[in-house]
Amino acid sequence: MSKELATAVLPTGSMESYVTAAFQLPMLTQEEEHDLAVRWRDHQDLEAARQLVLSHLRFVVRIARQYAGYGLPQPDLIQEGTIGLMKAVRRFDPDMGVRLASFAVHWIKAEIHEFILRNWRIVKIATTKAQRKLFFNLRSSKKRLGWFTEQEIQEVAEDLGVKPEEVRAMEARLNNYDMALEPATGDEEEEHLAPISYLPDMRMEPSNLVEAEDTERDEHERLYEAMAELDERSKEVLRRRWLSEKKSTLHELAEEYGVSAERIRQIEKAAMKKLQARMAA
Repeated sequence: MSKELATAVLPTGSMESYVTAAFQLPMLTQEEEHDLAVRWRDHQDLEAARQLVLSHLRFVVRIARQYAGYGLPQPDLIQEGTIGLMKAVRRFDPDMGVRLASFAVHWIKAEIHEFILRNWRIVKIATTKAQRKLFFNLRSSKKRLGWFTEQEIQEVAEDLGVKPEEVRAMEARLNNYDMALEPATGDEEEEHLAPISYLPDMRMEPSNLVEAEDTERDEHERLYEAMAELDERSKEVLRRRWLSEKKSTLHELAEEYGVSAERIRQIEKAAMKKLQARMAA
């Protein structure tokens, strides 16, 4: 069977084909698994590690399917589970007396759990170890749709060894959902209900208008002061290149001043650098 694994190539581009191929890969006997694990542990044989991973991909798929109800893409869950499997292979000791599948379950689930907690909501829903345990167990503890009754809260708190307040807080987080600030559909009714529709327009607020006018006035003064510090040629180049209604090209200015277009570009660049430094001061 190891020879089949050594030449196995999983398909790409189709999740269905990948899963089908994963279940068609041969499983290892205990002796084959032990030999491969020893080769990896003692000699860092990458081919041995590869065969160990390939032969256990079906377990990753089975575990990932258990988390289909979280609304996250199945390929992503399988990918994260595979990362967990590779971590398990790296740490597996063939002399412990257990099969790799049993040892790897923890690592596979741990990576999937981390991925779910990072991506299930925009705001991270669980940060402590107790909250993570409550998050995953609370979903499986629900006996009906909707909110828990007080009795159910007490029962879940007792089963999981947490306070009823923690169960209520986590249930509230689970029942909330993310909403886009602005709708992307173009639906007028949805646009009216979007959160951005309820934000006040502060653009015409007197203090903001005064602040904007002061900022604009200050920027103009800084610009005039910075321009006054330039030599006449630099001023003229900037004026003709940026401030005139009909802007001059580098070659036109070069012909007038009797220099190369590259020299005009250097003068322009140096003048702009001085302006920027003066405006930022």
